Amino acid sequence: MRVLAAMSGGVDSAVAAARMAEAGHDVTGVHLALSRNPQSYRSGARGCCTIEDSRDARRAADVIGIPFYVWDLAERFHADVVEDFVSEYAAGRTPNPCLRCNEKVKFSAVLERALALGFDAVATGHYARIIDTADGARELHRAVDPAKDQSYVLGVLTQQQLAHAFFPLGDTVKTEVREEAERRGLSVAAKPDSHDICFIADGDTAGFLGAQLGEAPGDIIDAQGNKLGEHQGTHGFTIGQRKGLRIGTPAADGKPRFVLDISPVDRTVTVGSRAELAVSQLTASKPRWCGPAPTDRMTVKAQLRAHGDEVSVTAWLDGEQVQVTFDEPTSAVAPGQAVVLYDGTRVIGSATIDTVERVTAAV
Repeated sequence: MRVLAAMSGGVDSAVAAARMAEAGHDVTGVHLALSRNPQSYRSGARGCCTIEDSRDARRAADVIGIPFYVWDLAERFHADVVEDFVSEYAAGRTPNPCLRCNEKVKFSAVLERALALGFDAVATGHYARIIDTADGARELHRAVDPAKDQSYVLGVLTQQQLAHAFFPLGDTVKTEVREEAERRGLSVAAKPDSHDICFIADGDTAGFLGAQLGEAPGDIIDAQGNKLGEHQGTHGFTIGQRKGLRIGTPAADGKPRFVLDISPVDRTVTVGSRAELAVSQLTASKPRWCGPAPTDRMTVKAQLRAHGDEVSVTAWLDGEQVQVTFDEPTSAVAPGQAVVLYDGTRVIGSATIDTVERVTAAV
């Protein structure tokens, strides 16, 4: 099978490519140049997509003994991921750029180009598993290593995309991957993992958004409309945020306040108690199913953040929307994030959170 191995320059993608080659596939490595200014996207263990990373990927391909190319997808990445990220924050929502990159770039633009060039599949270093069923379908499952599981950000993949995907690391823990890289003579064996958002190398999301959107001062208020402070832009906040509010005036009960609501239109940020964060139900749109769309109500698990815990829910498809009711109230559910549904370890699909229904709580 002809396989295109996406090689970021890190240890995971290098070992994934090596495993595919060792399994007997005809493998070609490709590094995705996603930055318009590649020297600025890494700072220590943060970020990715630097010239250094492309060179690390090329050296790994040489050791593995496979052809290697660099594909310039900077414009596509900027339009579909970076601009989407900025516009979502401007609208008071909290996006997940890694999920959007998988949807729009790695398993759309890259896979489409790979198939057009005669490749059969794309392999990546994501920690997730694909299981082939008796009827010929492919299921996306959580990785064996729960600490590295990336099935949440892959929950946007369709059955057609899964049919042309490989995740060779899904049955391996990270320590074993590094040990294997060392045995294979890959120089990236000890290279630090990238963290946070790749196109914000210094980790200062608020600063990045401020530079993109400018200042838009407004008020920080409580649920009763009382002004507690001021801010320089609603894009500097996310639902559930506790730190950095700089309100000054303590709550009546002396407990911390959290961001409850963000309204870019009137430039207000509403804060309240932890109890006021509790959500009983959400509505999500733009569903993407890893298999057939569900036709009945489902009693399943849901994950609401990339590194969040599972929660028990009842979910159903209502026209073009997904309705999700929580068995127990759940906190810090932010519009713009993805809700990913699971049946055991199997990923059912995902949708983008639009609205939430809060539990009535005493203030």
